[in-house]
Amino acid sequence: MKPNRMLQWLAVAALVFGLLTIVSGGRVLFGGAQARAAAGNIVPFVLWFNFVAGFVYVVAAVALLSAWRGAARLALFLAVSTVLVCLAFMAHVVSGGAYEMRTVGALSIRALFWIALAALALRAAQATSVRS
Repeated sequence: MKPNRMLQWLAVAALVFGLLTIVSGGRVLFGGAQARAAAGNIVPFVLWFNFVAGFVYVVAAVALLSAWRGAARLALFLAVSTVLVCLAFMAHVVSGGAYEMRTVGALSIRALFWIALAALALRAAQATSVRS
């Protein structure tokens, strides 16, 4: 698979991922006590970050699909900010804070996804600028 085709597929995945993140985060944030109880031991800063980041995922996906010049940097921003939230979450866990194991998995998947997408987007942007 060519990197550009792979990048397009990952951008579509980012779009779907973003929309699902907005819906699931919004449900917990604004769905009332029953939705919060079903979510278990939420970590508020992680929940808010993921919810807001979901909108940025959508913007990044559209930017990547439309080959916007700053799309790779936006993907890199998402990768770095997600890793920083992972580090803050780890500090929360180490200090004895309550959490759900699914948060560990979800944050890991998000970080790895955006690191991979940013690396591919930056490589594609660099290849495009070399050819120009």
